[in-house]
Amino acid sequence: MVAVGILGDTHYPYKASYIPDLIFKKFREENVELIIHTGDINEKIVLEKLEEIAPVIAVKGNTDTLNLPEEKIIEFGDISIGILHGHQFHSLDTQTLKYKALDMDVDVLVFGHTHRFFYDVYEFMGQKIFLLNPGSPTLPRMSNPTFAIAKIEGSRFKAEIVDLWKI
Repeated sequence: MVAVGILGDTHYPYKASYIPDLIFKKFREENVELIIHTGDINEKIVLEKLEEIAPVIAVKGNTDTLNLPEEKIIEFGDISIGILHGHQFHSLDTQTLKYKALDMDVDVLVFGHTHRFFYDVYEFMGQKIFLLNPGSPTLPRMSNPTFAIAKIEGSRFKAEIVDLWKI
């Protein structure tokens, strides 16, 4: 089983004054082998600090000036994961997100931008599609500060939204 840490919308240091140490602690405890950042990173130091724990895959958010891709597809076992920030469309329009997952030909679509966590699975057009937004650990909107831990084994995908106020 592979553990993957997922976070986004950290906005450090422009809007957020720090990134909670609990995130790094939890990633270490879970022995994450990869970290995904869904964009709005702002400064490269965020990625460098995460890379001290595990390799990082990040995409560009609407406030980023870093040279990052707009979207990325990765494979883990039998699972394909699409990563994008989500500012390209209304990020809580699940219908659009499901079509985007089909367009990218991925099993899981990880996105950010809303600063609110979201996790659900759908049967759509004959395919099982997971949609996951880890929320924001630093600037949540209408929710607690959150990030996610995903567990992948073969073709099985399961994610847990981690609430920083509850750990």
